[in-house]
Amino acid sequence: MLKVLIIVGIVYLAVCLFFYFAQDFFFFHPEKLPKGFRYKYPFPFEEVNFEMEDGGLVNGLHFKVPNAKGVVYYFKGNSRSIKGWGKFARDFLGKGYDFFVVDYRGFGKSTGQRTEAILYNDSQHVYKWLTKIYSEDRILIYGRSMGSGIATRIASWNDPKMLILDSPYFSFFHQVKRYGFILPIKWLLRYQIRTDRFLKKVSCPVFLIHGTKDRLIPFQASKDLKLISPNNTKLCPIEGGGHNNLPDFPEYHEILYDILNDQALFEGLRGAAALKIA
Repeated sequence: MLKVLIIVGIVYLAVCLFFYFAQDFFFFHPEKLPKGFRYKYPFPFEEVNFEMEDGGLVNGLHFKVPNAKGVVYYFKGNSRSIKGWGKFARDFLGKGYDFFVVDYRGFGKSTGQRTEAILYNDSQHVYKWLTKIYSEDRILIYGRSMGSGIATRIASWNDPKMLILDSPYFSFFHQVKRYGFILPIKWLLRYQIRTDRFLKKVSCPVFLIHGTKDRLIPFQASKDLKLISPNNTKLCPIEGGGHNNLPDFPEYHEILYDILNDQALFEGLRGAAALKIA
């Protein structure tokens, strides 16, 4: 019996070690691009590079429209590169907004070590660069899936016009714990990304867009996030929507149009946000 327990213990420890050292492989699925790769899109854009103090490089794309109402700072998911994610610019350009997206380190042309702190610091560096071009009341932060937690962190540090979260998790910690409940996730996970805690410090209107049939990040995650700041947060469900198909639903584009253009809706949530701060 003792021998069996020892074997079980060794196997359990091996699984823990494997998870700790291999988690980047599970959580991030990058597409790497050569330095000379040339992006091609049917609308005007500019490629931008940010050289970080630690030697890392963050590569981004800045799409522009004439007389833009503002800019959407878009935090992408955990797969591919901005070569593919750039296509989502059209959803915002057509509504009168510029669009800015970057690749996390290790994705596309971005290089350097990637940690949770570095993800935040890189994103904040880019935000400060954007404030040299746009006033904060013209910056909209949009976080999609993996990017939702990072977007919330940046919104909590700054004062953007609004925060839009697309298929967000309650926190990355809670999301991973759903699948790895037999492991001491609290001690092993290198990416906690506590969206739930960050949201408490967000001082702008918040919009949550989530498919009711999302099997990867359950709709319940957005319902729980709304409870954190119920007055300045609006939950926008997409009936029947999954995790990767929301743009296929007309309702998604209708909701996005209202978020970007319904001034009464925005002012109502902004008023609630002001009360939250007071």
